[in-house]
Amino acid sequence: MLGGVEHGVAIRPLTAANQADLNRCDNTFTVEAELAVFADDGRPAYTVRPVAPYVKRYGPEVYDAGPYIEREDHAAWLAYVDGKVAGQILVREHWNRFAIVWDIAVDPPFRRQGVGRRLMEQAIRWARERGLPGVMLETQSINAGACRLYEACGFRLGGFDRHLYRGFDRDTREIALFWYLLF
Repeated sequence: MLGGVEHGVAIRPLTAANQADLNRCDNTFTVEAELAVFADDGRPAYTVRPVAPYVKRYGPEVYDAGPYIEREDHAAWLAYVDGKVAGQILVREHWNRFAIVWDIAVDPPFRRQGVGRRLMEQAIRWARERGLPGVMLETQSINAGACRLYEACGFRLGGFDRHLYRGFDRDTREIALFWYLLF
């Protein structure tokens, strides 16, 4: 990758030795576009439409390292660039036997430089090695950048839920998107 850090990224499994590096990524992002989802002949489809830019902040995501270190059906990896935490991905075997990406985060200075792709490739490899039927994840319609990454990694939009986030904000425009990579 020209001008990026893709080949300078070290992906390491989460262990007791590096567990203090978990939860160190800033998950804030700027919304500049959103996916407008609809059903096309019964299948989920979308168009991307620009919106007036704004910053989206979620509450701090704090994940317990324990299950991802101790359990065979959970795994996590951290991405490092020049010794700095650049990203993380947490994956586990879901009730439906798919691997589910529970969290993927790339710290802002390292976005759009191949870090997210490298983390996702590791999670996909883990799912394949376990003989799972694929990988799934959920994200928001306002996170167009993440959706582009998932699509570039081979994921396809499998469904959406217009009501999932209404428990947080009754008037939200955010739509839950469910992405799948089938093996």
